[in-house]
Amino acid sequence: LGKALTTPSSIVEGIGHGVDRAGARFDGANLFLHGATIAINTLLERNGARTALVTTRGFRDIYEIGRVNRPEAYNLFFRKHVPLVERALRLEIDERMSAAGEVLTALSEAELERVARKLESERIEAVAILFLHSYRNPAHEIAARRYLQERLPGCYITASHELSQEYREFERTSTVAANAYIGPRVGGYLKGISSHLQAQRFGGTFLVVQSTGGLYDVGQAERECIRMLESGPAAGVIGTRMLCHSLGIDRAIAFDMGGTTAKSGVILDGEVLMTSNSMIGGYNEGLPVQIPMIDIQEVGTGGGSIARLGPAGSLRVGPRSAGSVPGPVCYALGGTEPTVTDANLLLGRLSATRFLGGDMQLDAPAARQVIEQAIARPLDISVEEAAEGIVRIAAATMSSVVKRVTTERGLDARDFPMVAFGGAGPLHATLVARE
Repeated sequence: LGKALTTPSSIVEGIGHGVDRAGARFDGANLFLHGATIAINTLLERNGARTALVTTRGFRDIYEIGRVNRPEAYNLFFRKHVPLVERALRLEIDERMSAAGEVLTALSEAELERVARKLESERIEAVAILFLHSYRNPAHEIAARRYLQERLPGCYITASHELSQEYREFERTSTVAANAYIGPRVGGYLKGISSHLQAQRFGGTFLVVQSTGGLYDVGQAERECIRMLESGPAAGVIGTRMLCHSLGIDRAIAFDMGGTTAKSGVILDGEVLMTSNSMIGGYNEGLPVQIPMIDIQEVGTGGGSIARLGPAGSLRVGPRSAGSVPGPVCYALGGTEPTVTDANLLLGRLSATRFLGGDMQLDAPAARQVIEQAIARPLDISVEEAAEGIVRIAAATMSSVVKRVTTERGLDARDFPMVAFGGAGPLHATLVARE
């Protein structure tokens, strides 16, 4: 067992530190399993590739129209979902399949060449291909992908039939667009890990955790990055199921809290609750992804969540996080804003000398000073009261994800024991359970 700080500039470096702390070696291992949050973070942070969508003529706006649902009917400031691909980069092609998979309009090479020239001129990094009814007959998508791969060798190209074999064009469009959008970044990330493993003379098998909790090889993961969306927490939920099986428990709440987010899933009758359609970014403004995954709800609260005062002087915690760089003030790595971790240290819920097994010393005076200056003094309360308020607000926020996977699904949370994991999960589990 080894644990190390995340290194955002080079994730592989942090993985290496973790292996070193465990006293292990890559060249002595035969299996490397990896769960990551890079896919979901790229989507939520909107820092993916410059992406184009190639679709059947007349259907490029389906991505923007969506389902025309209005979650907040009386909210005058309601905002719709914002597509990952701007309208100018949604290109149409003359081709058409019937719902039975019969060719109504053939796909011509001239049409593909026209689109390829447009993609070249726009310096596109990734292309999503979505043709109507390709779940019944993917021939046109296969031909288009093959042609564009030859014409645009440096481009990341993905087709909808590879990801979803179900109908519902908006959801399929959104899924393939998301896969293209995160593809270059996630693919580069996985290639970087593969190169590092090779340099360390790792001769075993490299597998990535899917959102279902299952595994797939790194080559497939590079092509179907969207299946990694809940890769990190999915592993924890599967671990919870195995623990329940060992203890003879048939239901449990899996609670995961890291540095940026808190997540929750449910074990019911010995099985993990699954979903085939999820809204990434929340129901109001999120984008649907139509792939099988563990039903996990999340909220932007974690150990690194920053505490601040709102416009009316109210105390707020998250969703902005200090992460691991610069991290909480008590890490002494350059952080300047109070976080949940700083509040826990000030309250004595963390030890300044035994953090990370004693490998990392925390700066308690700095944590006290920043909470006093930013929160306690403006609110005219003691620094201990300010710290307790930060922790209690974080717990109240995180309890909402537990309610979403239990109460909102007609399940009584009182019937479920909680299994906590993640960097900060066990530290806050009792507070969240009480809430």
